[in-house]
Amino acid sequence: MSADVIVSQLGARMHYALPRILASAGRLSRFYTDICATDGWTSQIGKLPFGNAIPAITRLAGRIPEGVPKDRIVTFPWFGLRSALIRLRNHDDAAVTRHALWAGRRFSMLVARRGYAGASGLYTFAGDGLEQIEAAKHKGLWVAVEQMNAPREVLDVLVNREQARFPDWVAGIPESSRFAEAFAQRERAEWALADLIVCPSDFVLESVRTCGGPVEKCVVVPYGVDPGDAPPERGPRTGPLRVLTAGAIGLRKGSPYVLEAAEKMRGTASFRLVGPRAIPNAQLRRLDSVAEAPGVLPRSAMRAQYEWADVFLLPSVCEGSATVVYEALAAGLPAVVTSSTGSVVRNGEEGFVTPPGDTATIIEKLNLLASDSDLVKAMSIRARRRALEFSVERYGDRLLAALPPPRRKTSSPRGPANPVR
Repeated sequence: MSADVIVSQLGARMHYALPRILASAGRLSRFYTDICATDGWTSQIGKLPFGNAIPAITRLAGRIPEGVPKDRIVTFPWFGLRSALIRLRNHDDAAVTRHALWAGRRFSMLVARRGYAGASGLYTFAGDGLEQIEAAKHKGLWVAVEQMNAPREVLDVLVNREQARFPDWVAGIPESSRFAEAFAQRERAEWALADLIVCPSDFVLESVRTCGGPVEKCVVVPYGVDPGDAPPERGPRTGPLRVLTAGAIGLRKGSPYVLEAAEKMRGTASFRLVGPRAIPNAQLRRLDSVAEAPGVLPRSAMRAQYEWADVFLLPSVCEGSATVVYEALAAGLPAVVTSSTGSVVRNGEEGFVTPPGDTATIIEKLNLLASDSDLVKAMSIRARRRALEFSVERYGDRLLAALPPPRRKTSSPRGPANPVR
C-alpha cells in the first residue's frame, strides 16, 4: 500500500484517530500538527513539577499520537505554544473567531511551506486549510476537507437565534460579524477547491446544502469511538433519574433547556453538567441551585461520570457529530438528543431524538425514562450495540472507503512507467 496521504490537523481531534487510521492502513505519508508531546522540549512538559496543577499543561502532556510513527510527524511547536497562549486570553466569541482565523492561516502557510513529500492527497479541516489546499492543488494532489461542524454561516444563524431567545445567557462581547463572515468565506473557498467534503452527519451535509454549498462533493462518514469493555451491569435504580450532559455549558449545547428541565423535574431527576462553565454569573447561580456543574474533568474521570448516569442528554442547537454521544452509547446510556446533534441515535431505539429548542419534549422523554425501568434497560442494551457499530475501527473502514484509492505505480523494463490510475 502506498503511503500517499498528508494529514494536516490542529490539535488532538478524536485523540489523533485520523492519522492513526491512515498509518495503520499504510497510507500516511506525513502528519502535520501544531504541537504534541513527542519530541524535543515538548516531550518534557509532562515532567514539570507544577504541570499537574495547570490544566493546559496536563492536556498538552497528553497529546501523544499513539499509533502514528514519529518519523511521520511534523510539528510547529512555537506556533502551537503561541496559539495556546492566545486562546487562554480569549474571553468572548469575537476573540475566539479572530484567533481561529489567524491560527488557521498561519498553520496552513507553515504546512504549505514544508511541502507534500510526494504524496497524492491532502486531508485537512474546514477553516484550517485554504493556503495549503491551494498549494496542494498546484502540485496536482487531490484534497479532502472535513467539515467538522455545520458551516459557519448556518452555525451563526442558529446561535444568534438562541441569543435572541436567551439574552441573559450571552457572556462578553457578541460575535463580530466581520470575523464570522471572513471565516464563512474561507470555508466556501476551501469547498470550491476540494475534491471531497467529508461530513460527519446528515445534519452537516444538509447545512452545506442550506447555504448553497457543493453537496455533490459531500460524503457522510460518521465518527467512531473505542467502545472499551462492556459497562458493568446496572442494578435497579433507586431515587431520581440521573441525567448527565457533557460539553461546554452555553447556548450552542442547549444548556438553557437542560436548566429548564432540571428546574421542572426536581425530585424526579438529578442533573449533572460536565464541562467549561463560561456563562454569566446569574445563570451559573441558577444552575448551581438545581444541578451539579463540576466544571472541566480530565478524560480519565469521564468513565465514572457515565457509570453514575442513567441517561445522557445533549440538546445541542448545532453540532457536527458530538463524540460524547458515541461515548455515552458505549457506556450503555440511552441518549436524549436533538436532530441538530448529528448523532447516530435512532428515535425510540437507543434513546430519543427531539426537535431543537423543545424543552417540553425533552421533559416528556426524561419522565418516560424515569417511570419505565424496563425501557431504560432495553435502550441501554441497544445503545451499547449501536456503539459497537460505530467503533474507531469501523469509522476507519468507512473513511478509507470514502477517500480516493492509492495510486499504484507499475513499471516495465522495456518502456516508461504505466499511466497512473
